[in-house]
Amino acid sequence: MPLSPAALRPLVDTYLARHPEDRPALTGLLALLPDDSGERFPAARTTLPGHVTCGAVVIDRARRVLHIGHRSSGFTLTPGGHAEEADASLLAVAVREVGEETGLPASRLCLTPYALDAPFDIDVHAIDARPEKGEPAHEHYDFRFLFYLTDDAPPVLALQEEEVTGATWLPFPEIRSTTLRAKLLAAERELDGTPQPLNASLLLHDGHGRYLLHLRDMREGIWEPGAFALLGGGREPGDDGPEATLRRELGEEVPGLVPTGLSPYEDQYETSPDGLSVPVRVYEGRWSGPAESLDLREGVLVHWFAPEDLDRLRLTPGLAGLIRRHAAGRGGATGRCTRARC
Repeated sequence: MPLSPAALRPLVDTYLARHPEDRPALTGLLALLPDDSGERFPAARTTLPGHVTCGAVVIDRARRVLHIGHRSSGFTLTPGGHAEEADASLLAVAVREVGEETGLPASRLCLTPYALDAPFDIDVHAIDARPEKGEPAHEHYDFRFLFYLTDDAPPVLALQEEEVTGATWLPFPEIRSTTLRAKLLAAERELDGTPQPLNASLLLHDGHGRYLLHLRDMREGIWEPGAFALLGGGREPGDDGPEATLRRELGEEVPGLVPTGLSPYEDQYETSPDGLSVPVRVYEGRWSGPAESLDLREGVLVHWFAPEDLDRLRLTPGLAGLIRRHAAGRGGATGRCTRARC
């Protein structure tokens, strides 16, 4: 079961390493985690005296957070709700809930370098009994994930009228949740609402018209499994920017490969398995060794291809166009990622 205690434990451990002061408040949540029998679903409504819920903290360019009015409680809160057993992760719960309640699709959201896919805040709040539904009083352990809008301005929302009464964008100091407000204000300088590269890829060529492509594994959780792609990968907490991400990924995937002339080439968006937009910085570099000499540690193989070979290959979306622009000497103006470019 994707949302088992075993799956939740790393998220909670990572969160408490960053916020050890929250441990006393999360005693009830920690009590849910040791049972790995699979008989208990920590995010199920029936798990008592408390269970996990998920929320989406969506920030716009003006450093404001999306809030909606909940009909059932009368409160103005960030979008969120209960997990369903079909949800692959807590992050997926937050993405689904913001889409259902506000109409914001995952493609209009991206994660932030500050929090990545870890919970930004875990809030504990008491829920009153609802005898008409057979629900006793209990607690919610609300995992809140941080997102930026990919749009310059907030789009028109399509609110779920049977559950939502309205929407507003609140500046950080006006947010009602004390735990969320405190964390946002503490990180205010770093949370400007502007998408930044979360992945880095290498457009590696040999100077003679060939490009090195990486065949991905056919495994669950791999982006575009079984497709040819560029070397590279996702940002991790210790990475100091996209170039550091790329160099770390090269060291993990093909240790010993050291390109020359490494420089930013283009920013673009890719789509994660959750449907989120992922800002990617593509670097260009040069290397001309034999592909079979590389010590490949991840994926199936690496191979040199010319642009005329691309139509015969299964490629990640947009890769053929990227290579052809580079081969023709077009593009290369790295800047803000736009959907026309992506």
